[in-house]
Amino acid sequence: MRASDADRARVVHTLEHEVGTGRLTLDEYSDRVAAAYGARTLGELTVLTRDLPTLNPRPVAARNRNGRNLTALAAVPLAGLLIAFAGSPPAAAMAAMMPGMGCG
Repeated sequence: MRASDADRARVVHTLEHEVGTGRLTLDEYSDRVAAAYGARTLGELTVLTRDLPTLNPRPVAARNRNGRNLTALAAVPLAGLLIAFAGSPPAAAMAAMMPGMGCG
């Protein structure tokens, strides 16, 4: 099957990630990127990442023993702290300093 530009870009993204982890040398990365942009079929692209782990597109949410999403459980108290801080004197002092720092 013919490869699309999106297929080539996905492979190049994978290669960029793996050179950053140290799994590929810069020479290997350069060779594979050139081959990816020259690939005409999905088979040619598959060969370029066959020896690399697959990227997980979304991190798996942490769960406790009961199967509850810990991220969602932590969000409620953190939102409460944010709301409490927003009206506090330190927040007002920081807001007053921001124009002087070029932030607003």
